[in-house]
Amino acid sequence: MSRWKPGDARRRTHAMIRVDQAGEFGATRIYAGQLAVLGDQGETARAVAGMANQEERHRAFFDKMMATRGVRPTLLQPIWNVAGFALGAVTAALGPEAAMACTAAVETEIDRHYSEQLEALGDSDPELSHAIADFQADELEHRDAAFAAGAENAPAYPLLSGMIRLGCRVAIATAKRL
Repeated sequence: MSRWKPGDARRRTHAMIRVDQAGEFGATRIYAGQLAVLGDQGETARAVAGMANQEERHRAFFDKMMATRGVRPTLLQPIWNVAGFALGAVTAALGPEAAMACTAAVETEIDRHYSEQLEALGDSDPELSHAIADFQADELEHRDAAFAAGAENAPAYPLLSGMIRLGCRVAIATAKRL
């Protein structure tokens, strides 16, 4: 058996699993923050709660995959914990449309990220590819539901969306390495 070298698949899939688990964890924290502000009443709260349940399922899958494959979590998990909750709470405090703008922005970046991962994986890791494709479909449903619920009507939508999308790209890049 040859020794692992930089660029070999094992390390690449470890980084993918680490960043995906961190992203799903972050999503659960965003929705927790939104629900803390929105409560459990109203159409937006019901939609957010449903999305949160799906994100919990995604996170649980990646938690298990990390354990079985020996992948360490991101060192930034405590930051994602606080930052995700704060982002969710702040956007919900701005109103239901801002909460949905947050979802639309995050899911737009996650769709792009998952597409890149699926292309990079090809058929090298069917278990991971299948999960990513399955979860990507859920994320697209979340994005589309957020737009249908008025995400683009949020105050300063282009700025809010752009800032959240940039934050997602930075979080993805750092979680791959740290």
